[in-house]
Amino acid sequence: FDFNSIEGKKKIVGNLPYNISTPLLFRLSEVADDVIDMHFMLQKEVVERMVAQPKTNDYGRLGVMLQYFFDMEMLIEVPPESFDPAPKVDSAVVRMIPVKHRIGKAENFEYFAKLVKLAFHQRRKTIRNNLKELAGDDDLQAVGINPQDRAEHVAAEKYVELSNYLVQKAV
Repeated sequence: FDFNSIEGKKKIVGNLPYNISTPLLFRLSEVADDVIDMHFMLQKEVVERMVAQPKTNDYGRLGVMLQYFFDMEMLIEVPPESFDPAPKVDSAVVRMIPVKHRIGKAENFEYFAKLVKLAFHQRRKTIRNNLKELAGDDDLQAVGINPQDRAEHVAAEKYVELSNYLVQKAV
């Protein structure tokens, strides 16, 4: 659906299909500038990943990328018995409020997205190993990232900083 075909600011509400929620959320982030807020019911596990903070097991690529565009909050949990038939998973409702450049502005968003994807590609490896094709230890340390840390220990703001540092370095 072309969200830009609807003029003005939008409020988007829905019960997103659990099996395609992540691609839908990434697509909706593309129209964040034209949105007042969004409220979605999703699988609870997905909402927990969306709102997760660094140094937690749920923190990952999904959270970093969505936190670039939105302030998010899990509003309520919805147990399986609330549905007929009851699903085999818990659900939750999340509120997403667009906040432009909440964690900083990426000078090259595509590069930022690539960097974040690589950083979380193999979660058990250090950030040094996951980003070795893009950044060396000196680059990581220049923005205050310990090369020995794992991706889930690095704050979302640091990914923006590193991306901008590497983009400037290439100029």
